[in-house]
Amino acid sequence: MEQTDVDFTRGFIHVRRSEWEGHVTLPKGGRARQVNMTARLADALRKQRHLRGERILWRADGHPKVTQVLLNKWMSRIQRLAGLKVTGGIHILRHTFCSRLAMAGAPAKAIQELAGHQNLSTTQRYMHLSPAAKSAAIRMLEGPKPEAQNGDGLETMKISSP
Repeated sequence: MEQTDVDFTRGFIHVRRSEWEGHVTLPKGGRARQVNMTARLADALRKQRHLRGERILWRADGHPKVTQVLLNKWMSRIQRLAGLKVTGGIHILRHTFCSRLAMAGAPAKAIQELAGHQNLSTTQRYMHLSPAAKSAAIRMLEGPKPEAQNGDGLETMKISSP
């Protein structure tokens, strides 16, 4: 990610490219997108800003190239400090992002767009993590009782006991 990908004014990140084994291509899903930032992320990125180059992440030794090996090393250190299982894998961040959104009750379509999933079926893998989703859906039907007309000119059916 480059510093120009972060829009602090509008509060989002442009996801325009992906780098894998030295090759820069389109992001996962084959298309660019924008992801809104939380206030915490914006604050962290502001604190990370530097004048050493275009990239957000920069090596302590001043070398501009942050490799997959180095990212895995950084992730391993963070996992160790957090008391988590140390895998070094960074894809878990994407999974955690989607999982946390699902557990917070975010709509599947919103998660799909934020994650850049082309198919809703990919996003639905996370939806089982929202334990309140079914009960929240049923509660939507418990709104106020309709009157004689429902506002669009159609009569509502009233059922009475014999």
